[in-house]
Amino acid sequence: MKLLKLVPDNTNIKFLKLRIPFFVLSIVLIVGSWVAVAVNGLAFGVDFAGGQEVRMTFTQSQTAPIPSLREKIAGLGYGEPVVQEFGAPNQVSIRVKLPDGAEQAPDAAKAIGERVIAAVKADYKDARVDGNDTVSGKVAGEFRDKAILALLAAMAAVSLYIWVRFEWQFGVGAMFALVHDVSITLGLFALTQMEFSLQIVAAILAIIGYSLNDTIVVYDRIRENLKKYRKMEMGALLDLSVNETLARTVMTSLTLFIALIPLLFFGPPSLFGMVAAITVGLFVGTYSSIYMAGPLLIWMGVTTNSFVPAAETPLEKQEKLAKGQG
Repeated sequence: MKLLKLVPDNTNIKFLKLRIPFFVLSIVLIVGSWVAVAVNGLAFGVDFAGGQEVRMTFTQSQTAPIPSLREKIAGLGYGEPVVQEFGAPNQVSIRVKLPDGAEQAPDAAKAIGERVIAAVKADYKDARVDGNDTVSGKVAGEFRDKAILALLAAMAAVSLYIWVRFEWQFGVGAMFALVHDVSITLGLFALTQMEFSLQIVAAILAIIGYSLNDTIVVYDRIRENLKKYRKMEMGALLDLSVNETLARTVMTSLTLFIALIPLLFFGPPSLFGMVAAITVGLFVGTYSSIYMAGPLLIWMGVTTNSFVPAAETPLEKQEKLAKGQG
């Protein structure tokens, strides 16, 4: 049976021909995204903005009915709640946003928690209240700062890895591609004012991982071709490398996109922001690995003549001898 090929053999798309217009577009998008973040801000969820937390145990059940609780609490008008297992499988933590000024009015915040408790007890008589507390914005702010530091540390660590594994120019290119992807994702949330929660931080980490994986695949092929084609012009070599990895890139991206479509259109509202972030990251991550990470090597002075290949590994030496090149 003939195999399905989404990308024909010997594909020769001149990606680098449009590198300058696309690079300018990317700079505009990055700047515009940070302007949107500065002007509009991010609509922080309960995780990062504080709120009222109610902890409950369902004494007659082995597991807590988290999906139905999430739907019921969302109908109270306090925004999208955060409902998650807390301790044992039959214990939950329910967090809701507080209206402006409610944090400074303990009685008002407590009343919101009591309303959440009453809504749950109306349907679940075995629900036992374990706590009804206010999470201050200061504590949530410290949590937010730590999440940002985690993102920055992840980006720095993977760039350092690429620097050591390849050359320093590759590390710089990978870092710029990651900054590009994260910036556009943050700009999306600033423009749409979708809730920015801990789930979105997890989505951004997933975007970083996907973009990095795609970039490393392209970079590895570039490094192989730098060893093979010592006299080829650098732009042509980058085009060749991207085309050689294009089938893998298209198949990986398409597979992930097919999995995201049902979640995007039919998934629960609580997952929409995370799925939307990963979907956007899927496209910008693929774009940046082609039009950002590669062309930056040219602008940083990497050429086929100046590149000094890394020492051969024992496996590479063995493969070379097997091919009769030793």
